[in-house]
Amino acid sequence: MVKDEKESANRPDNTAFTQQRLPAWQPMLSAGIIIPGFVLIGLAFIGIGVVLFISSRSIQVLEMDYTGVEQKSACFKCSDPTVKDCICSLEFSIDSLFKGPVFMYYGLSNYFQNYRRYGVSKDYNQLYGDLTYFKTPSDTCAPYVYDKNKPIVPCGSIANSMFNDTFRLYQSVGTNGTKKQVPFDGKGIAWWTDYNIKYRNPSVVPLMDAFNGTTKPIFWSKTAYELDPTDPNNNGFINEDFLVWMRRAALPDFRKLYRRITAGDYAEGLPAGNYSLEISYNYPVLSFGGRKKVVFSNVSWMGGRNEFLGIAYLVIGALCVFMSIVMLIVYAKFKFPDDE
Repeated sequence: MVKDEKESANRPDNTAFTQQRLPAWQPMLSAGIIIPGFVLIGLAFIGIGVVLFISSRSIQVLEMDYTGVEQKSACFKCSDPTVKDCICSLEFSIDSLFKGPVFMYYGLSNYFQNYRRYGVSKDYNQLYGDLTYFKTPSDTCAPYVYDKNKPIVPCGSIANSMFNDTFRLYQSVGTNGTKKQVPFDGKGIAWWTDYNIKYRNPSVVPLMDAFNGTTKPIFWSKTAYELDPTDPNNNGFINEDFLVWMRRAALPDFRKLYRRITAGDYAEGLPAGNYSLEISYNYPVLSFGGRKKVVFSNVSWMGGRNEFLGIAYLVIGALCVFMSIVMLIVYAKFKFPDDE
């Protein structure tokens, strides 16, 4: 009697929901539904792919390698790691208006930012402005934790390897060789979450006092609070060039945003003419077989130039149409009598 009462207590209520008696609709997938469905899906994917591909092809891109491997290249002398404070120039011309806004990127090849030990080599607490970790950095920063018995701030392999080539762009105006500098805009090039949430400076004024008793990363020429001498608000761990570098790339060949060209006479883009890109060549890449390049590009409604997405839609759409044809042939040849 007690056992029956326990079973009754554990039994679900006698409702349509608990007893799974709710009405349901189960589609009968026949050839008359599947084949037209595949055709419609394929045509839709092909249409989207064509739009994406054409939009991507309409984006203007100017890419220049300045590694300096070839002896005749403009930056060959600077590729020698023993040459310090080397400056080289790339001369190029634009035949028609390079529509704005124009984005300038630096690109690296054969550079594995996705290497696991490289990716974990940083101290999140230090980068969030916790002064405790300025004096005692985390062991995850190894091997760049201390230098000359002083803690490194910011520590770790990612910060230590920060890209430090700098660029200036000039346009040739007139016939007497006069050059006009093209203004760069470095505001807002980093992710909003990195700038406002993930990375913070210590609440110490002046900022340099927070770095007392510490030392800069080994390969840096400046301390963190001196990264941008023109803008005191763009220093420390919220320096935008630093934030762009700290967001690691997934693939060994990548490019990162350096500046935008959106102001003054260049708000509509780069007009046709001759240009000179002055490069302060500081970042060595030949030791690991890497390459360096600069890329000028504009964007469309779908972002930067990337033909992969459009090609992927076209391939999937074509496969759907092809499979619908195959299924139609199989159905016509092997259909059952009941289907007639």
